[in-house]
Amino acid sequence: MAMTVGAGASAKTVTPAMNVTPLVDIVLVLLVIFMVITPLLTKTFWIHTPKQEKEEVKKEELLNDPNPPLVLRVGSGNTVQVNGVDVSFDELPERLRRMFAARDDHILFFDAADDAEYGFAVRVMDQAREGGAVTIATLVESTAAQPSVATPSPVPPAAPVTP
Repeated sequence: MAMTVGAGASAKTVTPAMNVTPLVDIVLVLLVIFMVITPLLTKTFWIHTPKQEKEEVKKEELLNDPNPPLVLRVGSGNTVQVNGVDVSFDELPERLRRMFAARDDHILFFDAADDAEYGFAVRVMDQAREGGAVTIATLVESTAAQPSVATPSPVPPAAPVTP
């Protein structure tokens, strides 16, 4: 910042004047630096990922599978089922230990009803972990048997009534 000490009537006051030359110099230097660095930042990295091979499994093959997946379901009223068989809460770890002993994988699919208590569902997952489940995968779509909705038969339009 510069100051002007003037002569004349206002000789006893100091008038400040802004000197913008250093500011412009700094901004131009920064502009040049960013112009030089910007092309260096646009590097591309090539990532080679393995190809994903999906194989569709038909429903007939699923029904004939000797090792169906284990599905643990928590229903309303604190009911617990493993592959459709009712199991008590205390008996669950021992039952799962026996099931996992006969299997190579220790994957358990978990399904909970919408009206199941959250705290009870967490305790059931703890029991499943105690029973030997290494991976607990939560199911997005419910596996419970949903009642089939009968499609209504088409009703012929009513004949117009003429008076």
